[in-house]
Amino acid sequence: MSPRPRFALDLATILEAAGELANEQGMQEVTLANLAKRLSIRPPSLYNHFDGLPGLRKHLAIYGLNKLYEEMTQAAIGVSGTKAILSIGRAYVNFARTNPGVYEATLMAPEPEDADVQQAGSKIVGLSVRVLQAYQLEGDMALHAVRGLRSILHGFSSLEQRGGFKMALDLDESLEIIIKAFIDGIRQGQ
Repeated sequence: MSPRPRFALDLATILEAAGELANEQGMQEVTLANLAKRLSIRPPSLYNHFDGLPGLRKHLAIYGLNKLYEEMTQAAIGVSGTKAILSIGRAYVNFARTNPGVYEATLMAPEPEDADVQQAGSKIVGLSVRVLQAYQLEGDMALHAVRGLRSILHGFSSLEQRGGFKMALDLDESLEIIIKAFIDGIRQGQ
């Protein structure tokens, strides 16, 4: 990677570089030293943007949650009901596939109770609740359904990333079948 000019160093540039590093080498390699090397700067310069490695991980988690939200939102445009759930589900899994390190960062937020992390995550929950409104789910039932959908998508993504699906079956077809079974369960529960 070519050296970046010092004057263009801002949090967005740093997070983009950290995301690239995470995706290429895994979150364990996202250290201040490795990131500074990638950016062609000295590690202490990073402290102008966040408080050490915990601060970097927090910002990378928020960055990832915002990117995931953007992709899921794009996928939800112009569709509703089953098509919308399938679409956001595919977007979620594809995000994890194409951004494995950044996806991992969304799960590693050092302080999950942090208001900034919660705000980024709540946008995804809100989008999921809106998509599930086609099934007249309200209150706690809507949140239970969101938890169920997230569990399916995260579980599928995690197993896929760790090579858990070795059989010669189309993964996207498996995902669609699982999501449709989830939707059928919601319908029967009404």
